[in-house]
Amino acid sequence: MTDKFIDAIKKTGAPICVGLDPKMSFLPECIAGKIFTPKGISTESVAEAFFEYNKAIIDAVKDLVPSVKPQVAMYEELGIPGMLCYQKTVKYAKDAGLIVIGDVKRGDIGSTCASYANAHLGKTELSYGGKSCSEITFATDYATVNPYMGSDGINEFLKAGKENDSGIFVLVKTSNPSGAEFQDLDIGGEKLYERVAEKVDEWGSDSVGSYGYSDVGAVVGATYPEVGRRLRELMPRTLFLVPGYGAQGASGKDLKDYFNKDGLGAVVNSSRGIIAAYKKDGYAEFGDEGFAQAARAATQDMIKDLRENADVYC
Repeated sequence: MTDKFIDAIKKTGAPICVGLDPKMSFLPECIAGKIFTPKGISTESVAEAFFEYNKAIIDAVKDLVPSVKPQVAMYEELGIPGMLCYQKTVKYAKDAGLIVIGDVKRGDIGSTCASYANAHLGKTELSYGGKSCSEITFATDYATVNPYMGSDGINEFLKAGKENDSGIFVLVKTSNPSGAEFQDLDIGGEKLYERVAEKVDEWGSDSVGSYGYSDVGAVVGATYPEVGRRLRELMPRTLFLVPGYGAQGASGKDLKDYFNKDGLGAVVNSSRGIIAAYKKDGYAEFGDEGFAQAARAATQDMIKDLRENADVYC
């Protein structure tokens, strides 16, 4: 899968992931009014509005970037209608030719882990009375995974990845400040995040593709450039998913060491900085009905920043 991802990065020249994290406060009036005025506000109508919003964003950026990352929490909050919206969003993005990263941060063991892996990376096997079938539920190209439970919480995802040509991104060093409470703990002369990085490299050792990167990626926050430099040393064949750009304060100049000398090795995520760009002063000229065009302009500005300041592939 990572070979396909890198092909898409090279085709677009943009190692960028657009986070599809819709909120009601992000919805432009041109969508909110159209749906909520006749239908009222309910989980069903909000899910409908989110899907219309997502479609417009995807259509606006699909030729500029290789990937999108829907955050499942924004959809789970709406219950069944939200999860149907999530499912439709994943399919719409994949039909548009984009790599889809399911930001689900799952982590469990045994049969529970297998069910998570099948739901998000593979197929669900159903059988009764001698009859059986396989159905795709979400089937994103990647899923984010929490490694706190060790290899038992990873192995089923690795298995599903091999069977379905998909991959995972393991949380290694996250962009939030309190992540340091655990991730920065000293364990025998090294940081806990360094130990996790070593395991990520091990887990991906048998899935290295033609570009030299494995299907086991790592989430490495953009807000700690010196850590990114160290983790790149520990995981030279790992694709980094990098949150923290834009709204959390990081910019292209902070990310140079997240990439390898080939200009590849990382994909940088931006969520509200792109999908809600029309609400920012710099893109106010697009107005409410131009929210998707504002997202496109913000994406183009991000591409320019990364090319000029991070020495990424272009």
